[in-house]
Amino acid sequence: MGLLNVIRRMALRGRLPIREIARRTGLSRNTIRKYLKAGTIEPKFAVPDRPSKLDPFAEKLAGWLRTETAKSRKQRRSVKQLHADLVALGYTGSYNRVAALPGNGGSTGSGSSRPPAVAHSCP
Repeated sequence: MGLLNVIRRMALRGRLPIREIARRTGLSRNTIRKYLKAGTIEPKFAVPDRPSKLDPFAEKLAGWLRTETAKSRKQRRSVKQLHADLVALGYTGSYNRVAALPGNGGSTGSGSSRPPAVAHSCP
């Protein structure tokens, strides 16, 4: 839930004073007043439509990902290998853009699809 929604809920439903909302959120009272007075839900930032360096290779990469998902885990190419193949085709973008794609270990781009290691202690 967005911060503006939280502020509006505290002010309108909870009937909290602006000073209390400022104390709980860590924002100044002037900022709280400005947000309540404006009546906006969430600020919308215009994101320009920019072409990606990966766009010319999107169909090729999508085909590779479809064929890789049909293979067993041990026979699949790693993201590093997919990036190397794209570079051989002329891709000049970063490895992270390829790794961040869904189907390459998650949409977060963490680089690893394995769960975090858990340390076990022996009794």
